[in-house]
Amino acid sequence: MIIYKSDREIAKLAAAGRIAAEILDALRRLVAPGVTTKDLEHEALRLMDERGVVSAFKGYRGYPGSICASVNEEVVHGIPGPRKLVEGDIISLDVGIRHEGFIGDTAWTVPVGEVDELKRRLLETGRRCLEAAIAVVDPRHRLGDVSHAVQATAEADGFSVVRAFVGHGVGREMHEEPQVRNYGRPGSGPPLARGMVFAIEPMVNAGGDEVRVLDDEWTAVTADGRPSVHFEHTVAVTRDGHEVLTACPKTM
Repeated sequence: MIIYKSDREIAKLAAAGRIAAEILDALRRLVAPGVTTKDLEHEALRLMDERGVVSAFKGYRGYPGSICASVNEEVVHGIPGPRKLVEGDIISLDVGIRHEGFIGDTAWTVPVGEVDELKRRLLETGRRCLEAAIAVVDPRHRLGDVSHAVQATAEADGFSVVRAFVGHGVGREMHEEPQVRNYGRPGSGPPLARGMVFAIEPMVNAGGDEVRVLDDEWTAVTADGRPSVHFEHTVAVTRDGHEVLTACPKTM
């Protein structure tokens, strides 16, 4: 069941979203060759503590990290650890925080130094998938229009969308209804209505859409070993359009 949020609740979600966006932006600027994914987690924890918030990920269904840090072929849920970033990598940073009972959830994929042409195009397509999906969020459309926008944008560029993982409603819980798939038919699904809040999160693969989960039971990787990108904003449906609750100048 979709939980529609009041104006007051959306304001609380926006406050949480801004904090998550600030933390993500700070982490993006730290990405460089030689930095470990654990270094990024330590900085995220410091920033969370400084702002009086806690990770929404730590301990969620047993997840051991406070952020997700997924490198190259890792699609989502990469656990921070000793891995050092090297020139030419891409890294997807996913930040989720809890602030005054509400969730802020956002993600972005960034290059480590200079990347090859394939990764550059993949990064650009992933960003455009998110932009295209957000552009159709208003009460004139249905959820399937959002999903279709992601799929159509990715496939037009010769890439594929991950089907095993989806976006989701956001509120007091990190995962609420509705599921926001990255593929779908226009005009399908529930109508978008004021008070709906959900995370749109395109996961776009350079190769096929198949993924597998590593032995750590969390890290999802592309089955063919080709790179993947992940972009996410939390968005509220308003009376006549939308509001991006995780907007940050560096990520818009």
